[in-house]
Amino acid sequence: MVQLAGLFALTALLYAMVGFGGGSTYNALLVLHGTDYRILPSIALLCNIIVVAGGSWRFWRAGHVSVARILPWIVISVPAAWLGGRIMVSEVVFIGVLGGSLLVAGLQLAFESKRAVEADAIRPVSRPVSYGVGGGIGFLSGLVGIGGGIFLAPVLYLLRWGSPREIAGTASVFILVNSLAGLAGQMMKLESSFGVASACEMLQAYWPVFPAVLIAGQIGSRLGSARIPPLAVKRLTAALILYVALRLIWRWFGLIA
Repeated sequence: MVQLAGLFALTALLYAMVGFGGGSTYNALLVLHGTDYRILPSIALLCNIIVVAGGSWRFWRAGHVSVARILPWIVISVPAAWLGGRIMVSEVVFIGVLGGSLLVAGLQLAFESKRAVEADAIRPVSRPVSYGVGGGIGFLSGLVGIGGGIFLAPVLYLLRWGSPREIAGTASVFILVNSLAGLAGQMMKLESSFGVASACEMLQAYWPVFPAVLIAGQIGSRLGSARIPPLAVKRLTAALILYVALRLIWRWFGLIA
């Protein structure tokens, strides 16, 4: 458990530096650790909430979060994340979707250009696009226990939706609200499967990871605001994501073989 907490801390540190929560990699680490796949999304989402709550507040205080502009992206994603969290899937489907999602996210970060990171030309985005993209990402987030910001941010950069700080702030809030909604769905699913007492007992066994991500997340968010090249951090994070993605996909092939 100490080793797992250390890996969670490293994940939180790297993700917080680029404005994400790390839920996708927490999930992967838990799968590779041998955790029951039915409870690991709840653990990952709790860690997500711990990491991004402080960052969301800082972006809000700094004026980089606009409720009017964020609302179209989350109005469908929140109920979709709750719905995704309520759906029971098999281990094969879960690991396959998680591994594929991580592979896409890792490739996005690995090949994101410096121009895309620094783009600040704002363009309006239609509400149907916001509803559709936000809802789709929200559903996937709830299903596999991630916040979805790692998918939303590249979309916003591609659409030139706002400045880098606005996109980072929006991604943080998106992760927070979808993690809360997804966690609610996941806990309802656990309650119906195991009962409240048993579900809480299963989660308590992993308590060391929660203070680990709290401390590392705070450090990462502060380092991210310093003079650390954001592109270098993205490349390092991408390497971590791709490594665990390939291990998950290898495991998935073993399950279906």
